[in-house]
Amino acid sequence: MTTRRTRPAPRPPEGTPPRAELARQARAVLADAVRIAHWAAGNPGPGTTAPLAAHALERAATALELSPAQVRAGWDRARLAGLVELHGDTARPGWRLRAWDRDDSAVLRGWVALFDAWSLVHAAPEGIEAGAVAEAVEAVPQVLSLLQLSAGSVTVPALLDLLGQRVAELQEERCEVPLGPGRTASADQPATAGPARSADLNALLLDWALEGLAAVGALTLGQGHATLTPLGNWAVWVKLEQICVAAQSPAGNIEQSAADMLLGCARLTPGPARDEYRAWLAARTVGSAVAELLAVARGEDALLRGLAFEALRVVGGPAEPEVRAVLAEPSLRPYALLWLAEYEGNDPDDAQDVLSREEATWLWVDTAAAVADHGETGLLVRHLDSAVQGTVPALLDEVRAVGHPRTVQVLVALAAAHPDPALAKAVRRAAFQVHTGGA
Repeated sequence: MTTRRTRPAPRPPEGTPPRAELARQARAVLADAVRIAHWAAGNPGPGTTAPLAAHALERAATALELSPAQVRAGWDRARLAGLVELHGDTARPGWRLRAWDRDDSAVLRGWVALFDAWSLVHAAPEGIEAGAVAEAVEAVPQVLSLLQLSAGSVTVPALLDLLGQRVAELQEERCEVPLGPGRTASADQPATAGPARSADLNALLLDWALEGLAAVGALTLGQGHATLTPLGNWAVWVKLEQICVAAQSPAGNIEQSAADMLLGCARLTPGPARDEYRAWLAARTVGSAVAELLAVARGEDALLRGLAFEALRVVGGPAEPEVRAVLAEPSLRPYALLWLAEYEGNDPDDAQDVLSREEATWLWVDTAAAVADHGETGLLVRHLDSAVQGTVPALLDEVRAVGHPRTVQVLVALAAAHPDPALAKAVRRAAFQVHTGGA
């Protein structure tokens, strides 16, 4: 039996070839690059650097029976795929080249590196400003996602429409407003931003992107449509899976300590927060994760105390012995009692019944401390309604008696936030009495 929680390995889309077949296809795409990389490894000397010197280009073309253009393109691909590595002015064989014939994973990683660099493999059309090219590159993942989700060919007009929408979103995010009819271009807003030119520009950039992706073996182009190759389909699926995993930890909390992870979840709604807890727990053994969460719960931050027990709810049964063991600790007892009640099947709305009056009051103060430290003043005022006491005077009497270390700060914050001057005065008086030890 293992105590490690792991995310099940995702299955690729139906019809995806086995990794061995994908690696075979990747080797075919990079065949010229591998030949050139082997030639450079066996012919070290002046000129076998990046870019290849003219005389080295000619020697490689003669030896490999390729045209100079093919050698130049293959050399660039070898560099981008990690088949050769640059060390100063010298190019050396990369580790992927040494593992190429025996390691399918190395082959696929090399091809994905080339796929990621498609915009460097296929030069952008001349005369287009760098900003427009960058926007197109940033929008291409949306185009690829549509191709992958469609599981077949997609017409170029549909891809162009999606590209245009994504570029417009990017411009809006950057607060860039395209020029419309009747507007005059300024020095920093060229006339090419007009709607008609923009549509033509998007079409030109889409053609460039599709040709670049086809050049690295990610898709095939037909008459007015594009289709992902098995390699391209697999690569896009892998990247979408990576996004889904990252989405489980939107703030990168998987590698964080329990305290930092919980703070990262503080403003998430319950569903996303639970996903975050699961992602964090999956990277640790249950025992170490529970111990770390309880250590945070023993700290001074009441917000983290409550969130720690929310995370322990995601752990479930394996955390029961440790949660039961903290019943003897006054600061954790109310949380542990509620956790155990819910674990044993009680309705969360009825779980409060397991708390004594004193424990419920202590929990009310602790929650108020969390709100005072991290919440809004209005929320602190509304927190009055959750007290088990029917009246404010009764609440103040029992709050003063419960002995919570944050009682004074909570009452001062409540007095400052409450809009009723008479009630605020009574709360302030209670804070003063607790502070001075008076009755």
